[in-house]
Amino acid sequence: MSEVSAAMGLTSLESLEEFVTVNYRNYKEYQQQLADVPGISLSTFDEDEKCNYQYVILEIDEDAMGITRDQLDDILWAENVLTRRYFYPGCHQMEPYRTDDPQAGLRLSQTERLGKRVLCLPTGSAVTSTEISAICALIEFIVEHAEALKERLSMKTNLRHPWRGCS
Repeated sequence: MSEVSAAMGLTSLESLEEFVTVNYRNYKEYQQQLADVPGISLSTFDEDEKCNYQYVILEIDEDAMGITRDQLDDILWAENVLTRRYFYPGCHQMEPYRTDDPQAGLRLSQTERLGKRVLCLPTGSAVTSTEISAICALIEFIVEHAEALKERLSMKTNLRHPWRGCS
């Protein structure tokens, strides 16, 4: 680890409790506001255990929601909501594993299933309650208008952008 990285790590430790408090608040706000949205389940934490609530993970049920995880992701990005496809792609789909064991996906059906269904929402100290409410309202709008949005998306090509990193 470089000296700069070590210094940043030590500095962030001083604010750890503040980060955890903000992440927990964000998690609870997402949980409350998305509770009744069909096709979405929020990954839960065991609140009896110590955790940093670093990720807010949605699992998308395409049949109930009317839209795929990737379609939801594309729409949110188009609206400047910077989501991430959580742990996507699975390690077995990356080199050297893909070449070493091209049939791994057949044995990892749960990994394949979840890899197509999970999405990480923005959180952290830079995300405000107002922004969370706007994100949740946008997700509700997307679900309510899923059919029309899917039709519009089918007319567009190449929505994914190379600068999005590992999404």
